[in-house]
Amino acid sequence: MIPKLDATLIRKGDPETLAALHEAATGVGFATVYNTALTGARVSEVIETYRAFFKRPEAEKREVDMARTGSNRGWGAAGSEQVDPDANPDYKQFFDSGVELPIGDPRGQMPVYGLNQWPTDDAAFRTSILNYYSDAIDVAMDVLRGIATSIDMPSTYFDAAFQTPMALLRGNFYPERPKHATSKDFGIATHTDYGCLTLLATDGSLGLEVRKLGGGWIPVLAQPGEFVINFGEMMEFWTAGQVKATPHRVVGGNAERISVPLFFNPAHDTNVAPPNSDKVVLAGDHLSRRFNETYLHLKKG
Repeated sequence: MIPKLDATLIRKGDPETLAALHEAATGVGFATVYNTALTGARVSEVIETYRAFFKRPEAEKREVDMARTGSNRGWGAAGSEQVDPDANPDYKQFFDSGVELPIGDPRGQMPVYGLNQWPTDDAAFRTSILNYYSDAIDVAMDVLRGIATSIDMPSTYFDAAFQTPMALLRGNFYPERPKHATSKDFGIATHTDYGCLTLLATDGSLGLEVRKLGGGWIPVLAQPGEFVINFGEMMEFWTAGQVKATPHRVVGGNAERISVPLFFNPAHDTNVAPPNSDKVVLAGDHLSRRFNETYLHLKKG
């Protein structure tokens, strides 16, 4: 079962809510949260902002095509990402953006930060996405503090690692499942997320499925204003396996679907090795390796 949690009660440290959050984090690896600072209207607005971009002619989207870069900022065409090497490239389109670094900041040359690409003829698009990005980070940080408390760590245990996060905001556009689709074709194939915490908004359409511990799949549905949260590989080894990174997928259906995940990842130099171990696992190194395995233009590079 995937619990549904009140974000206000997480923030207040309500014992019953934190117990349910602990069960979600250490068990199924998924939950949904509601009553955040991001209203349903706000989520619907950013979804429609992405939808308008995805409906543009391909020639216009190619102007911000991430395949021309050594990073993952801008538009990704259908078939440009392959999360499962045993499946075909994912048939979705997407648009990635991250933290806006100051001009001249050397971290802008790192692929895991990179420089955002924006349509030059649509300043409102950039403003809408960046405003949502900032607010979504605040929501994700509140949830992460609740996670820390639920696994008997100080609530601020993770805070210092997120001063300049490698947080990635993505708009996903899943078209109607192609008629030629086979058992190897997915909107996004089975995978675990790479980072720490994912805060996912959707347009309310079915599509996301979570693998059960004993096999099979659980469909997850969230209307605008309710968020799916799950945990990634970094969080699993950062907590010595307490928090679970659970496989999930999007099969696709008879209607298009838009989702907006915030992949909430710490700063590049954060050591995400298990506590009290003598290992060093830099968050940026892990993320770079996984990106290079996933984005086809980075694989070729």
